[in-house]
Amino acid sequence: MDSLRAIDDWGAPFAAAGVVRAGAVAATHGPRGVPVRWASVTKLLTGLAALVAVEEGTVDLDEPAGPPGATLRHLLAHASGLPTGAAPGRRRVYSNEGIEAVAALIEHHAGIPFGEYFAAAVVEPLELHGSLQGSAASEYVGPPDDLLALGQELLTPQLVAPETLDEATTVQFAGLDGVLPGWGRQEPNDWGLAFELRDDKSPHWTGTRNSPATFGHFGQSGTFLWVDPELGAACGVLTTRDFGDWAKEAWSAFSDSVVADLRSVGEQRA
Repeated sequence: MDSLRAIDDWGAPFAAAGVVRAGAVAATHGPRGVPVRWASVTKLLTGLAALVAVEEGTVDLDEPAGPPGATLRHLLAHASGLPTGAAPGRRRVYSNEGIEAVAALIEHHAGIPFGEYFAAAVVEPLELHGSLQGSAASEYVGPPDDLLALGQELLTPQLVAPETLDEATTVQFAGLDGVLPGWGRQEPNDWGLAFELRDDKSPHWTGTRNSPATFGHFGQSGTFLWVDPELGAACGVLTTRDFGDWAKEAWSAFSDSVVADLRSVGEQRA
């Protein structure tokens, strides 16, 4: 896919990109085995570990957690009020602290350090090569192949039931406004359970050609993963150039080109 080569023009010391479809890697560009920091894309792995914990009965989405009146569901959906002290369920406040509280809750109930639970629940079954090296919100370090493996899991879930992932990628606490970091105020700022939902947000880090059903996350270290169920594909990028205005110009155009390539291939196969 020629569209992936656009990352070479981003001025990043390291950049790699890939696209997966269900059960197969469709295309890659750049080194696949170099571990880099995922920043907030880590939240997708932590969210997936939390879903495993829910299915196992280790935690419950609606049990009290975090600030008074909040639940695990609020924490995962950035609706707990952390870190500002707002009342739970009133507005969408993006919160690393909330995700760290999720990890603390799982650690408490599981009786083992969250890093160990994370490894057993997600890293080992997905055969990832990286590891969590700090905050459950932002400190996974792993190679592009790990990101592609996560993309495949989110297209065709094996670690959790499809119904569980469907709930996690459905709007939680609908109608909440808030700021999408780096992209400004969104009304509403829809979010699932650790998964940021594209819906009809504008501007947005995914492409204008991505379907409203697209979900994923991006990271401050110049990373992102989106999953477009209607397209049947996921696209991930890892770089070592911090997010900034360059990304606002580059990422959406890049994703639009990737979607166009995928649709073109689909039309040729048809």
